[in-house]
Amino acid sequence: MGALRPVVSANIRRLRATAGLSQEAVARAAGVTLNYYGQTERGQTNITLDVLEAIAEALGVAPERLLDPTTLV
Repeated sequence: MGALRPVVSANIRRLRATAGLSQEAVARAAGVTLNYYGQTERGQTNITLDVLEAIAEALGVAPERLLDPTTLV
């Protein structure tokens, strides 16, 4: 697994929790299945840029925030 996938999954999980959203709500808003979204949060799948963008939009953040390793601190 690359070094970026854990960063993206941790940022997605943290931002979702901070927003008080369920996995189901974000998955629905992003247009992906709950199973796929869960795999994304756990870092088990290599998401496309389109899905990254859709999840960022569902979370109300810019896509680059999901890629930023400094937000994990």
